[in-house]
Amino acid sequence: MAILIIEDDPKTGDYLRKGLKENGYSVDLARTGITGLHLVMENAYELVILDVMLPGLEGWEVIRRIRLHRDLPVIFLSARDDVNDRIRGLRLGADDYLVKPFSFVELELRIRTILRRGIVRENDTFEVADLKLDVLRRKVTRGGVEIALTNKEFMLLHLLMKRQGEVLSRTQIASEVWDMNFDSDTNVVDVAIKRLRAKVDAAFNHKLISTIRSVGYSLSSEA
Repeated sequence: MAILIIEDDPKTGDYLRKGLKENGYSVDLARTGITGLHLVMENAYELVILDVMLPGLEGWEVIRRIRLHRDLPVIFLSARDDVNDRIRGLRLGADDYLVKPFSFVELELRIRTILRRGIVRENDTFEVADLKLDVLRRKVTRGGVEIALTNKEFMLLHLLMKRQGEVLSRTQIASEVWDMNFDSDTNVVDVAIKRLRAKVDAAFNHKLISTIRSVGYSLSSEA
């Protein structure tokens, strides 16, 4: 798998290149946006890791030009942690946005997940009955009232809503949300569903999350 890193900080760039090579990837490193854009147009990369603040050509403009010609996964890796920056990056076509300082293990996991699933452009918002989820703003409301969720709870609800009406097994949920093989001795999925129900369904007469005995879980307006 060939990956291009566009990163002007020498320490970060060299660290990423070394770590990804040790994990079996073929890696090129560009120090400027202009050089990185040239390499994207001249080579067949499977994924680009892109900084925002680059000399000559900022990451925003780099991804805008990439999207005019190529459709390949792009992960922003930036010190800019404002939610509006994240929203901007995703709206420009990024597949993920990771904030510095970062965990290399988490970055490599996100890379594997993106490469495994391929390029998927999802909806920004989902709605089931009076439950609404905004992916970019990481915001969930029901009946107009905002609901605070942990990161895993948000990922779980996002999965259930984008697959609304489908029955998802515990194995499917564990793989998508925790990137793990489901162990029958582990009740992590059941515990997470219980906590999610307490926040999303408990205060409402109309329940949206259903348990399908011996199979898994489903979210639907018909629940």
